[in-house]
Amino acid sequence: MNGPDTAMILAAGFGTRMQPLTNICPKPLLPVAGRPMIDLVLDHAEAAGVRRAVINLHYLGGMIRDRLAGREVPELLFSEEEPEILDTGGGIVRALPLLGARPFYALNSDAVWAGPNPLEVLAGAWDAPAMDALLLVVPCARAKNYSRHGDFFLEGARPVRRGAEASAPYVYSGAQIVAPEVFSDARSGPFSMNVIWDALLAHDRVAAVVYPGAWVDVGTPEGLAVASAALEEAAR
Repeated sequence: MNGPDTAMILAAGFGTRMQPLTNICPKPLLPVAGRPMIDLVLDHAEAAGVRRAVINLHYLGGMIRDRLAGREVPELLFSEEEPEILDTGGGIVRALPLLGARPFYALNSDAVWAGPNPLEVLAGAWDAPAMDALLLVVPCARAKNYSRHGDFFLEGARPVRRGAEASAPYVYSGAQIVAPEVFSDARSGPFSMNVIWDALLAHDRVAAVVYPGAWVDVGTPEGLAVASAALEEAAR
């Protein structure tokens, strides 16, 4: 499998919906199945052959850095976001000098997948000549603790925005492969990855692959128990 050897782990957010738990602990360090969520994501990265992971930090970032101090694989680099938090797109732009010139994984640090390694699913569908970004989506029916209305329809492997429709059958699960070139004209400062995706969608340069397992939206304190149960079920 010929996947990227570098990953960007998005860990700078405030975790507002997780309050009061995140008043004293950054969301990526909250435990699922007895381990901090960011460790679970890094385990996936290590198992998929990722050698270097860049982690962006802002809210309570020192706690994340301290927690990961003893981890040797993958090699960890940190991208500090000060004085302001930069959102998903802006955070990646800030970290580009650390990410290198080849496509990389971009992963939410609070995503929980129950099933096959999500990075290996992405790597198996990545086709560099045909795409600049590949999104890992999951059917809403397999999105646990998820109460919103979906993000995309799929036309083959092509994602289509929900737009004005009341709902869509697939939700972005917090993992993608993206080529650094797509940020060449991006502005500095805070902005969402949705800006990049919309530009790629307009030129048919973004694709999606469906995750075959379950995904948990760990957006609220209740989601932690749901995620733990989903991992236990998948391990049986």
